[in-house]
Amino acid sequence: MDVKRLKSIVGGSAGNLVEWYDWYAYSSLSLVFAATFFPKGDLTAQLLGTAAVFAVGFLMRPIGAYVMGRYADTHGRKAGLALSVGLMFAGSMMIAVVPGYHSIGIAAPAILVLARMLQGLSVGGEYGASATYLSEMATRENRGFWSSFQYVTLIGGQLTALAVTLALQALLSKEDMAAWGWRIAFLIGALLALVVYVLRRRLAETQSFQNMAADRPKSGLAALWKAHPREFMLVAVISAGGSLTFYAYTTYLQKFLVNTSGFAVQTATQVMTAALIVYILAQPLFGHLADRFGRRPMLLLFGIGGMCVSVPVFSALAVEKSALAAFAIILLPLMLLSAYTSISALVKAELFPAHIRALGVALPYAIGNAAFGGTAEYVALWFKQAGFEAGFYWYVTGFLGLATIAFLMLPETKHTSLIAED
Repeated sequence: MDVKRLKSIVGGSAGNLVEWYDWYAYSSLSLVFAATFFPKGDLTAQLLGTAAVFAVGFLMRPIGAYVMGRYADTHGRKAGLALSVGLMFAGSMMIAVVPGYHSIGIAAPAILVLARMLQGLSVGGEYGASATYLSEMATRENRGFWSSFQYVTLIGGQLTALAVTLALQALLSKEDMAAWGWRIAFLIGALLALVVYVLRRRLAETQSFQNMAADRPKSGLAALWKAHPREFMLVAVISAGGSLTFYAYTTYLQKFLVNTSGFAVQTATQVMTAALIVYILAQPLFGHLADRFGRRPMLLLFGIGGMCVSVPVFSALAVEKSALAAFAIILLPLMLLSAYTSISALVKAELFPAHIRALGVALPYAIGNAAFGGTAEYVALWFKQAGFEAGFYWYVTGFLGLATIAFLMLPETKHTSLIAED
């Protein structure tokens, strides 16, 4: 791989990390700031409020996917990447400075919702643009390996958010953390997003975009659905099962360890940080395996394996009191999940031609992700409040089954990829 191509992949990945840091800072710190934006009540009720706002951000992602997917197909991948991180800056800065419920009443959660809407627009466009950019920049024989860095940086953003949380918890008292300390994390994210905006403006454009003729077909929903309805539906179903599982085992699991298993907040954060370090290291390995053995074997490993372990894993964690044992249990589903996350963006990119690739990746993904990934925490907490928490374990298992059916219907994109450039 030439130096220019490698620099572009690293540069694009670094921006992706900042995008996802800003997105996950909300979830990582919602246990701390829930009482700032919502009236006092029991912990589950406050978490339901923050989870609902989290879901609102997801509901904006299909809009962001459509608008910025078309933008990246029309104006270039790097232009889409720059626009998405600019919106993330705006959303994170709003969260950093908005007063709490005790100061401005209902306006506080209203502004929080607006900020999450901006972040949802940003991330909705980010996924398609970055998936397309990394897939097109990678060489054919190593696309699985290099494309896995989208989730390396995505998880890296989550891991960075957790690390910042740990640092703030160590440096500040519990009272200061709840009163104002959590705002530091969003301020850091906003400033990093501003820096990355400048960097992304200087990235090289992909050869796939440059090779398209000036009179190429236009990107748009009607064109996407008319030419690729099967691929659209498969990506939406795969994204629903994959996103639900991802958020169940990463974002929500930290809260599960506190709210169900009974771990202290700091202990739960430490357990998840350690687990995510292992998880992030697994992405290039599974990406390499997909380059060698194909995409479909990895996807089926995730789907079938996930169906087998979801109920036992959640059931075991619900009663586990040892942090070390919880860490070991969590690694099992995370390794299975790695078989999917390492190549999920690449598989979707390989299904669509260049002129509509960013939109084809982003929009059906955002729909499945918003409907089932974005609501994962809310559904889990609803089951818990209803007194049937195990229902969520079966809910995850059922959607893994649907995703597995979709995996079986996919072509082996290692051999049928529509990314023409080497």
